[in-house]
Amino acid sequence: MGQMITFQRPDGGHAQGYLAEAGPGTPGVILIQEWWGLNDHIRNLVDRMAAAGITTLAPDLYKGRLASSANEASHMMNGLNFPDATHQDLRGAVEHLAKRGAKVGVMGFCMGGALTVASAVHVPGLSAAVCFYGIPPAEFANPAQIRIPFQGHFASKDDWCTPAVVAKLEAAMKQAGQAPDIHHYEAHHAFVNQTRPEVYDAACAQLAWDRTVAFLRQHLQA
Repeated sequence: MGQMITFQRPDGGHAQGYLAEAGPGTPGVILIQEWWGLNDHIRNLVDRMAAAGITTLAPDLYKGRLASSANEASHMMNGLNFPDATHQDLRGAVEHLAKRGAKVGVMGFCMGGALTVASAVHVPGLSAAVCFYGIPPAEFANPAQIRIPFQGHFASKDDWCTPAVVAKLEAAMKQAGQAPDIHHYEAHHAFVNQTRPEVYDAACAQLAWDRTVAFLRQHLQA
């Protein structure tokens, strides 16, 4: 089980996050929340990743607030300062884990998937990125500028991060000479979230998780 910690932002401020240690010398990953906030589902994913041998930190981008409805979650996400979250909270989290001396990656879901792309573009010190069904506006973070190993997990029945949007991301990266590892699932948006039975797909979730762990182990080992 992890615990809440405080870490420093590049601007000298402080942020909090949920950290689960996997032991000395293990690689690290920043796990970015969905639009609901740093809830029990996200903490569970952090604990699972640590159990797989990767020290994991989930920054609390909403500063303790949690959404209880889709409307509230949308309002909170739209109110989030994405540049500040990327260049301060997420960069600070990466720098915090980097102090351990091992490689650091980033992964995220939905809103966190979009911020994963943004981090892969803007945050130095990352060695790999894994995005789950989230892509930011190209004017904020152009995926063609990603220069680290990138894996993506996307749902064919997603009406937000649609197959057409995913195809543009993949094409942009390939045109830039990159080789993204993109996977498609016959599932709905947020298919990894087991607290949402209306969209959760156990088989797809497990397959995506296994691929993620293997990818991070491959690219974050010393």
